[in-house]
Amino acid sequence: MEETVGALWHKFITGAAEKRYPQEAVTLESMSKTAGIFFRALGGDSGLDVRAASATEHGARRSLLQRIAGSGEKTALTWLDEDTLRLPAMLDILPQRSLNRDLYLWLIALAAVGEPDQRSWIMRSQQATLTVFERFPGLRSRYRRLLDATLALRPDPARLPPDEAAMELAIRTALQNPGSVDKLPRANRPPHPVRLWLHPNPPRSMPQQAGDKAAPGEPQQEGDGNSKKTDDTQRRQAERVDMPDNKNPFILFFRAESIFSWAEYIKANRPTEDNSDPGADPAIDDLNHLSVAQDGKSVASRLRFDLDLPSAAQDDMPLGQGILLPEWHYKKQILQPDHCCLQPMVARAAPPCPLPHHLAATARRIRSQFEALTPARVWIRGQFDGTEPDLDACVQFTADRLTGHAAERGLYRAHHYRDRDLACLMLADLSLSTDAWVSDTARVIDVVRDSLYLFAEALSATGDRFSLYGFSSLKRDNVRFHVLKEFGEKYNASIRGRIAAIKPGYYTRMGAAIRHASQLLTKQQATQRILFILTDGKPNDLDQYEGRYGIEDTRVALLEARQMGLRPFCVTIDEKAGSYLPHLFGIGGYVVIRKPSELPKQLPLLYAQLTR
Repeated sequence: MEETVGALWHKFITGAAEKRYPQEAVTLESMSKTAGIFFRALGGDSGLDVRAASATEHGARRSLLQRIAGSGEKTALTWLDEDTLRLPAMLDILPQRSLNRDLYLWLIALAAVGEPDQRSWIMRSQQATLTVFERFPGLRSRYRRLLDATLALRPDPARLPPDEAAMELAIRTALQNPGSVDKLPRANRPPHPVRLWLHPNPPRSMPQQAGDKAAPGEPQQEGDGNSKKTDDTQRRQAERVDMPDNKNPFILFFRAESIFSWAEYIKANRPTEDNSDPGADPAIDDLNHLSVAQDGKSVASRLRFDLDLPSAAQDDMPLGQGILLPEWHYKKQILQPDHCCLQPMVARAAPPCPLPHHLAATARRIRSQFEALTPARVWIRGQFDGTEPDLDACVQFTADRLTGHAAERGLYRAHHYRDRDLACLMLADLSLSTDAWVSDTARVIDVVRDSLYLFAEALSATGDRFSLYGFSSLKRDNVRFHVLKEFGEKYNASIRGRIAAIKPGYYTRMGAAIRHASQLLTKQQATQRILFILTDGKPNDLDQYEGRYGIEDTRVALLEARQMGLRPFCVTIDEKAGSYLPHLFGIGGYVVIRKPSELPKQLPLLYAQLTR
């Protein structure tokens, strides 16, 4: 009974304190595609991802009902960091759905034109508003509609203390006449959140330098995001602290200290997922700052991680001493020479094998379809010069001459060879994430293996020159480049044996693999040279090759490939690929396979459409 009454009271008092319009709500999920396209179209950084912003404390004065309900302390605003555009996960503060949607578009426009400088928040916000008016006059009318609606949400200056009232009046003046206010009057409390401006003090992530290493005994895991799906993409504030000295933080001399200690310090093993605490996620949502410490202790997963590293006798056989390749550092905007070492490798134990039985029927059908693309010798009629007369043209010419309507026409026919002057290099991602299961009976690596089988069967039927490679990485000095089939080799049982021997590797340093693959493909003398990339996640590795760094290095590698006259094309099964592949490959340069099990059948057909 008490719980029921408490729930009803909470619902009533919260609804009375927070005026919301849930029936008119617009979510970021529904706006995600529009937001990314709109942001880039207005001149925003094309490399930024669009994610949900976490609610942050604003410190402004709350109403009596908000204090009673314990609400209104936090709000979600918009801000930018070096990797992401953060927008509220949902907007339901305005009484019309169209207004909430326009508010999303206005905030995106502000983020697209805003430039970091040393001026105050109110000056930056006014200048960004004026810049939007100048560049995109069509948004001025939307701003006026939003201004009237959002001003109604702000506190009445007449009910505020004098210092806060002066600050509120200055903000209202700046909103109504951007550029008219130089600075905010001082007050004891921060102002009420301004919904039409960006965050005045965006949260910062935990500081970490490029050279930071994991704590001793702390393993790293691949960050492709395929091993564990989660919808929690909010950015949270974090700080690095020292490990507390007490062995058991819950044995306390003073009973009341436990109220604070539980919230301030919870020991969690970040890299492991075996014994996850079901109450960890709600606890994180209640914390304002996340404190992360390194205790230097080894865990059980360390042993499992080391056992995954094969010995030299069991590992694939290296070919040569390795190849030094450059890498792009997007923060410094420089190409670091000889920064990565790529090691070509070939399977040590790969006995020749036939095509798997479950692919035989599909392979026969695909081969019959692709044989129609085989270069053929055809006759071209109606030529003025050729190897022999065109009898049909001669008869038609004679009939026209007898009727007095003869016109000059070609009376010969000649042979013509329809040749497919193509070269294709298939580069398959063999990272650790391919060990994930896509169904009850198949893993990602099994789907990739079947795709390579059918792709090779199709291209061998057309006679196109092609090669097959796989790659994974373990930091910049160990980029593993697996040779499955080179251009000069004939597709046979030995090649199928190498494909059968592929297995999940480590991480995805895609830029180095693309650079070396581009060098191999450039050596082929062909009219059309296609670099086919098959992957299941975004670029990543242990040594700072995460997030924006890996994305930008891959993008520069792809630009270099295009400058060589190559045509990169990506096929992925990553559900979140739409957030970064347009920045890498451009519109029409990639395709997302929604059902991974369909990849083996779809891959040859995609190649046929691409080379038609």
